Amino acid sequence: MTYYDKLITQSIMTTKEILQGIPGMLRPFKGFIEGLKEGTGNQIVFYGVPGTCTPFVELLCYAIRTLSYEYVFVPFVDETNAVLLEERKNVGFQAGKTIPITRPAALVIMGGLAMPQIPVTKDQVAAVIATHTGVPCIGICFMHMFEKEGWFDKVTFDNLIDANFEVTVN
Repeated sequence: MTYYDKLITQSIMTTKEILQGIPGMLRPFKGFIEGLKEGTGNQIVFYGVPGTCTPFVELLCYAIRTLSYEYVFVPFVDETNAVLLEERKNVGFQAGKTIPITRPAALVIMGGLAMPQIPVTKDQVAAVIATHTGVPCIGICFMHMFEKEGWFDKVTFDNLIDANFEVTVN
């Protein structure tokens, strides 16, 4: 049994389906956001590592671009530095002006925050989530990062998308 197989069988989260490729990450994310109750808020707030998480956040925003939300990126968990992500024609989503978090409809915690040597702890993330009582929280990570770093004892996700990479270099 491979390390991956052990993680799947020991996972705290219940696996609903296994999908492939970038659409396999984007479609369930869009479905989760589309399923939010009306009136819950007008911001989808992403927390992640600047530089490494932002391209994925921009991709996730692109997948839900037709929905009526503001998209906000928070570097690490510092909400005072939150920026509006704006769609630019022929480019995609880009960081814009600083914006306050006023009415989050969902919190999206990126797995880069769980990587070793990132200056954020699972306790800090849990504390930020707790300040937004009743707001759904989705985790998006690669290669089982939340599980590998033991985050499930502190951080609860309403939905978790855990993607894997397979790289071939020719």
